[in-house]
Amino acid sequence: MGSIMDRRLRRAPDAEWVFMYRLGLSRKRIAELVRVHPALVGKGNQSAIGTLVERTTSYTMLVHLPDGYRAKQMRDALAAKIKTLPEALRHSLTWDQGIEMQDWKTVKIDAGIDIYFCDPHSPWQRGINENTNGLLRQYFPKGTDLGIHSAADLDWVAQELNDRPRKRLAFRKPIELIEDLLLQ
Repeated sequence: MGSIMDRRLRRAPDAEWVFMYRLGLSRKRIAELVRVHPALVGKGNQSAIGTLVERTTSYTMLVHLPDGYRAKQMRDALAAKIKTLPEALRHSLTWDQGIEMQDWKTVKIDAGIDIYFCDPHSPWQRGINENTNGLLRQYFPKGTDLGIHSAADLDWVAQELNDRPRKRLAFRKPIELIEDLLLQ
């Protein structure tokens, strides 16, 4: 019968995606810095907000996906957002398993970044994203249409999150820590 992930991957149009998963090449690299996860899905799965979260500082950038999160929309929006990151933060990217990520090779080339995948059904590999999702739900409740928010609205929310002290950072703010990281 196979697992749900195996069945989903068999239906995936990208044969190399299936091949990489089956060989176990989706293992995350410990030194990676940035993770992305299509964090919030809106009402009726019609819109979404993606997140880019720097692992050591929890600095968050939100990716505007007003027309859904299919592979083409995710690819274009994500590559554009990654290009706004300073070079010091563009080491690697870890993606969640999902069909919307099938154009990862294009993003890798466009953004000039190494891409890795979390293992299926392993939420502990993306704990920072799960925590960020919970914080974002304070601004974007479940069951709402996320497409009504502009990119400027998302930038404002990201600024609010980055200016918020975090317990895991000894009550420092992500914006303070990212500045320190960039000045090194």
